[in-house]
Amino acid sequence: MDNSTYIIKGGLSLNGSVAISGAKNAAAAIIPAALMTDGSCRVENIPDISDNAKLFKILRRMGAQITRVGRDAWDIDCSGVKTHVAVFDEMQQIRSSYYLVGALLARFGRADVAMPGGCNFGGPRPIDQHIKGFTALGAKIEINNGVLTATTDGGLHSANVLLDGIPSVGATINIMFAATTADGLTVIENAAREPHIVDAAQFLNLMGADVRGAGTETIKIRGAKKLHGAAHTIIPDQIEAGTFMAAVAATGGEVELTNVIPRHLECISVKLREMGIVVDEFAGEGRVVVKSSGKITPTDVKTLPYPGFPTDMQPQISTVLTLAGGTSRVTDSVWESRFRYVDELTKMGARARISGATATIDGVRKLTGATIKATDLRAGAALVIAGLAAHGTTTVEGVEYVERGYEHFVEKLNSLGADVSRSGYVSDSMSESIAGDAAFGVPSKQA
Repeated sequence: MDNSTYIIKGGLSLNGSVAISGAKNAAAAIIPAALMTDGSCRVENIPDISDNAKLFKILRRMGAQITRVGRDAWDIDCSGVKTHVAVFDEMQQIRSSYYLVGALLARFGRADVAMPGGCNFGGPRPIDQHIKGFTALGAKIEINNGVLTATTDGGLHSANVLLDGIPSVGATINIMFAATTADGLTVIENAAREPHIVDAAQFLNLMGADVRGAGTETIKIRGAKKLHGAAHTIIPDQIEAGTFMAAVAATGGEVELTNVIPRHLECISVKLREMGIVVDEFAGEGRVVVKSSGKITPTDVKTLPYPGFPTDMQPQISTVLTLAGGTSRVTDSVWESRFRYVDELTKMGARARISGATATIDGVRKLTGATIKATDLRAGAALVIAGLAAHGTTTVEGVEYVERGYEHFVEKLNSLGADVSRSGYVSDSMSESIAGDAAFGVPSKQA
């Protein structure tokens, strides 16, 4: 971790228009999926964030050639990848590195991958459902010294896989990857339904896979002998859009969000409307307009798998509710230990108490600037929202977490009238890694 900070002069309303970037969670799956073919894939709308810079570095070290062909468009050529081994320091810094297991199994029938890292919510984030699926498909799994080794005896075969408990997004995608070249018809039951699962499935189908039912509880994959290169555009980021919507709710003003899919935002829009925020959707134009009514109504929120309210929006909506005119309750049924940021909000005058997986929040009239520290990606975004709404100056430490998932966050906020400055080390970005060519050895053909 570094010593980077955001300095936020709060109390300013947000107004104007902001374009939403490509979905972090979709890119986290689609970039590794490019390993599944020895052809070249062109992927557009990839957000310039540190997690993707690390994924590019991992693929590059494995032998991939990555070429920038536009502002957010990249050619990923994995024809030079001849290894099933991915054991690098970057693997422990991002959660999505586990997608390399499914991708390498699909292509090589074997994978040796360092165990993933990413945000720590204060509780375990097991990959047991991933392993269950790989085992059902015929893989033998061993974990030694932080490295997961998956091997097969003659390749993968089809299976019926039932995911236990709350549907796992990561396991759904990873099993889908591995099954793409498994012999026969694989069925995943109790599959997660998030939009980025549908996006990843569409990319696989463009590569020659046969994946059906993505976005429903049952996904069927008929194994293909080989995949080929394809071109794909990543969907807009549902959580980035929701974060800006929450920021408008907390600070006031009116903001137009462009490059969005309004139906992906319904689970967020419905709750904001309950809170007295005006949300107008223009589905045919790919935009949403969010306007503060000047008053925040308390409400109860419970996170659920899609199409329910997303756990990745829980910290942001809780921050808005610290300013509501009454008592609200927020329950996280997905990650019950995801309330560590509340201690930071109390330093700003928020009133909240945690009991198990539920936060009870008593709204206050105002928050006051303070020095606070991000503990994970979405908590960091929530603390930025708190700083934007607070009276006085707020210093947010640990902003490298925020830059794992938000492209040009400071610039976008300032374009809407915020006053945010950044100090300290700049997190990895794809743009800067390409600029010198030396850091990643990646050629650039920027349009």
